[in-house]
Amino acid sequence: MFIKKYGDMIVGGFFMILSAGMMIMAKMLPKSTIMEIGPDFMPMCIGIVTFVLAAALAFFNLKNLKMRTAEAEKMEKEDLDYKRMLISFILILVYVYLLQPVGFIVTTILYLPFQMYVLAPDEKKTKKDIVQLAVTSVVFTFIVFFLFRYGFKIILPAGIFTINL
Repeated sequence: MFIKKYGDMIVGGFFMILSAGMMIMAKMLPKSTIMEIGPDFMPMCIGIVTFVLAAALAFFNLKNLKMRTAEAEKMEKEDLDYKRMLISFILILVYVYLLQPVGFIVTTILYLPFQMYVLAPDEKKTKKDIVQLAVTSVVFTFIVFFLFRYGFKIILPAGIFTINL
């Protein structure tokens, strides 16, 4: 009951502390003399976004604390889906292991539909939804690739393909 009632506030506080530490450590990185964007750019962006989202999580949980207390009292036993969690963990490990040798584009296009399928609700696993997941993964992969390549000027692992776009 304690986790159901205060869990989001604890997680929000933890991630606020973690992201603040990440931003402090990012500022300690040496400045780049070659590029406009230094090595601190991405860690700062991630730290700021994480801090804002963690603060929102903690704030909204605090705001709805009475409702959460009533929910926690009604629930007898939590439904935890260990099968999906284990499959997600294995998929992430395979993705990280294959990212460098196979490359970002191929690995991400293959990983995302499987991960989204595992996390999708059971009623969202029709043939139409699977096609939508595949299209989403291709579009998202190329958006991220071009954003990093041309926006941030960061080259992602090419792997088996050399891409000169």
